[in-house]
Amino acid sequence: MTDLSTACWFKSSRSSGQHNCVEVAFLGGGRVGVRDSKNPTGPALTFGPAEWDGFVVALAANRFQR
Repeated sequence: MTDLSTACWFKSSRSSGQHNCVEVAFLGGGRVGVRDSKNPTGPALTFGPAEWDGFVVALAANRFQR
């Protein structure tokens, strides 16, 4: 389990200050944490470097539909 107690979480600059956002934290070893901004003390997901890179590539290729 990854310790997230010292993680520095941030939202996208496109969030417009809304509370319905995803927050991201860059962790040691290339890992990335993701959590719901409405529940900062709740569960968070962590992804390894290859998983995160694959997600970012898919976003850039517009592979996700609303």
